[in-house]
Amino acid sequence: MIENAHQLSQIADNTSIEADVTVGYSDEDIVLIDNVKLLAEPSPTRLQMNTVAFFLKGRAQGELNGQTVTLSENQLLISPPNVLVSGYMLSPDFEVKAIFVSNKMLRSFLREKMSIWTDFLYVHRLHVITLQPEDIKFLTQFYELLSMVINSREENVYKTEVMHSLLRGAFLALCGALKTALPESQQTTATPSRHPERLFQRFIELLGTSNIKHRTVESYANELCITAKYLSNICKKYSGKTANAWITDHVTEDIRYYLSSTDLSIKEICNRTGFPNPSFFGKYVKEHFGMTPTQFRTRK
Repeated sequence: MIENAHQLSQIADNTSIEADVTVGYSDEDIVLIDNVKLLAEPSPTRLQMNTVAFFLKGRAQGELNGQTVTLSENQLLISPPNVLVSGYMLSPDFEVKAIFVSNKMLRSFLREKMSIWTDFLYVHRLHVITLQPEDIKFLTQFYELLSMVINSREENVYKTEVMHSLLRGAFLALCGALKTALPESQQTTATPSRHPERLFQRFIELLGTSNIKHRTVESYANELCITAKYLSNICKKYSGKTANAWITDHVTEDIRYYLSSTDLSIKEICNRTGFPNPSFFGKYVKEHFGMTPTQFRTRK
């Protein structure tokens, strides 16, 4: 009964879901779902990608990592990866559009705005925002334009780039909505700066704003005036990933960007990303991308 099983396996670890899924677009970093109709009682599912779901009709209720969430028409559900969804119930007229993106794609969209996303989801642990009329109009027009690009019969070598640009614009607009949605009392917190949640946010902000991200965990920990072990512990607690994993993700995204989207030489990219020499840089790229920098840059 499962349609588009590959796409379901990308976004959820429960591929036994009995559902009729309309997939608008899919690649290794992005899955666009036009609608989902569950055909049986759903079992607990772990989402594997960043999720933004736009509820057009009906109501839904469930738990995200044990936190009860209720949604209705014209609300957005926002979730980071590795969140367990359980006990969810959907009304018969349930209708939703959803965008699923990988961490690396989300970072490429938001870059220096990642701190807003992190603050909303990881620090304040919020997942739902109610859309204002102007937001609804924007989303409706965005989906229409995105559908036109995806379904265009004309061959365009820049089609993927156009779609990514549209998605980046939508996610930037979403970040503005997330910032506005935070209660005023939570936008300026009186929590001490050494509070672990705030330290995690500051670490993510450091990663997002540092020109050179390829540094040791100890280097980042020193800037936060804590030990490397403590930094890794709080990262693991609030995100499920170690500090070193966060650093690696950001470094590889910068490398991907410089190799794919600039004409900088390998040596220049090596210097910009903080590697001591091109040889070490080449080994790092080979380890994480499975090919040399030159091969990655010239791949089709």
